[in-house]
Order: sequence, then C-alpha cells, then structure tokens
Amino acid sequence: MHNLHHLVGRYLQGRSSEREPGEVQPIEKQTEITPDEALRSAHKAINDSLASDLLDRVRQSSPAFFEDLLVSLFVSMGYGGSTEEAGRALGRSGDDGVDGVIDQDPLGVDQIYLQAKRYGEGNNIGPGAIRDFFGALSLKRANKGIFVTTSAFSSAAVDTARGLGSRIVLIDGPQLARLMLRYNIGCRDEEILHLKKVDEDFFEQDL
Repeated sequence: MHNLHHLVGRYLQGRSSEREPGEVQPIEKQTEITPDEALRSAHKAINDSLASDLLDRVRQSSPAFFEDLLVSLFVSMGYGGSTEEAGRALGRSGDDGVDGVIDQDPLGVDQIYLQAKRYGEGNNIGPGAIRDFFGALSLKRANKGIFVTTSAFSSAAVDTARGLGSRIVLIDGPQLARLMLRYNIGCRDEEILHLKKVDEDFFEQDL
C-alpha cells in the first residue's frame, strides 16, 4: 500500500502547488493524471511486483509443493470437482515436473493431459519438449493438453505447439503468476478500495 499512497500523494502535491487567485492553470498542468488513474497505475505496479515475487517462490519450491499448487490452481479454475479428486488425477513424478491427467469436469467424462516443468529463468522450453508432449498425448489418445513452465517457451516451441493437431495450451511463468493472482493462490486480499462515482439514476428521480 506504500506505493499506492506515494503515487496518490505525488498527484495531490502537484495539484496543490501555489498559484495566485484567479491564475489560469498552465496547459501542461492540465495533462496531470487523475486520482482514479493514479490508483489504477499504483494497483498495477503492486500486482506486477507481487507476481514477480510469487514466481520466484514457486521456482524455489519443492516438486511436491509445486504439484499441490497446480492442483489448487486448476481446482480454483473449475477443474476436477474437488482438491482430493484432482490430486489423485495428477499423481507425483518425484522430480522437477509433474505429469498426469486432470479431470475437466467433476465426473471425469472429459480429461486434459498436463505437463509442468519447474525451471529457473532462462531455462526455456524448446520445441523438442513440445513434440515429446504431443507424443504423450497421442499415446493417451488425448486431444487436449496444458504445458506449464515457470520459465518461458522459445519462439520455436510456440510455433511447434501451434502447428500440431492437438489442442495444446502453453502457460509460461508470468502467465502462471497472473493466474495465481487472479484465483488467490499463494496470495490473499489485503485491502479493498471501492472507487465511488455519482449515481445518475438516483438523481434522475428528482427530474
């Protein structure tokens, strides 16, 4: 919240600069951002910083913790029906990634194959890993897959995923962190600010 207060304070300070009574505000001052814009800018800066911190913590986590995190995330997104069911669907791999099947619905009628790699920044996923994933999908006769990494995908890997017949969704580190923020995985709401505006419908009753 310190960054938010700092940005808003700077805005208010600029607006309250001393001027003689009746003095016309310079044109350049009229381009100052509004309080609403300052709040939104501060909110984005805070979330960007939090997303970076979350991603660093995920990269340092154990394989088992990474698995549990993914279970919580996909369940929060509506997959699996419950944490227990999703956990059984994933299974453990015992290394830096988790591979398995996650139910797309509570009954398990439709399933998605999942592969995840907990890699450090710069250790990007190449096209070979995508082709291997495609082969795993073919063996399981699955046409949907999600490949999650805490690093990034090379441009060749992205092109390979697009050119394959199966539906493969790629989730890189920054996107994983944004999903964690959106679904409150590894983070929580500290404070909620409500931005008010005039209710035009309320005052139209007086017309």
